[in-house]
Amino acid sequence: MSDSLGQKPFGPLRSYGRIKSRPIKARQAGLMDSLLPAMALDIGGPLDPRALKPDAAEVWLEIGFGGGEHMAAQAGRRPDALILGAEPFLNGVASAVRHIQEQGVGNVRLHHGDARDLMAVLPDAGLDRAFILFPDPWPKTRHHKRRLIQGGTVAELARLLKPGGVLRFATDWADYADWTLERVLADPAFAWTAERADDWRRPPADHVTTRYEEKKLGDCAPVFLDFVRR
Repeated sequence: MSDSLGQKPFGPLRSYGRIKSRPIKARQAGLMDSLLPAMALDIGGPLDPRALKPDAAEVWLEIGFGGGEHMAAQAGRRPDALILGAEPFLNGVASAVRHIQEQGVGNVRLHHGDARDLMAVLPDAGLDRAFILFPDPWPKTRHHKRRLIQGGTVAELARLLKPGGVLRFATDWADYADWTLERVLADPAFAWTAERADDWRRPPADHVTTRYEEKKLGDCAPVFLDFVRR
């Protein structure tokens, strides 16, 4: 079964590559042992973010947080928000725990694994914002089916975001930007907020530059796409 753009619906497709590379540094390993258990999300059943932080003004989700620098910085800027993050790469989780500890923030909760497993247990219309920043571009045509942005993923994000909620996608691969625009705008739940070229060519005012972004590994300058849930 495929969606209208020929993509498989939301399901178990693995959209990421390796899950571990170099050995975890001793300090990070210590932080993982001491701090991660208190931050780790239990996704064994339905998950109500409001139960984790009842006074949260907003609930945000970062899908594939990489090294965690963006997530930790945003948590520091918005201590009144609860920020959920998912990342399958163990080294990224270790890095994120270090950033969280250094920032001294307590409003982040983590899932070490596929973000879609976390998304599946979250309630309808429970998110105010979602971030997908510089995901694996899978640039070869035969690998496009492994990209995170598929029709089913977009539909799941539409379920999770509140009306007026914002999805931010960033990439430095021109083809992936076009791919994402086509698939997100094919869902009537979303509208693109850009009114002029600078709206997608320039980083949004609240953007935090990521380590991956600084490497400039793509084939174009970073593209920032903000979509609002109708």
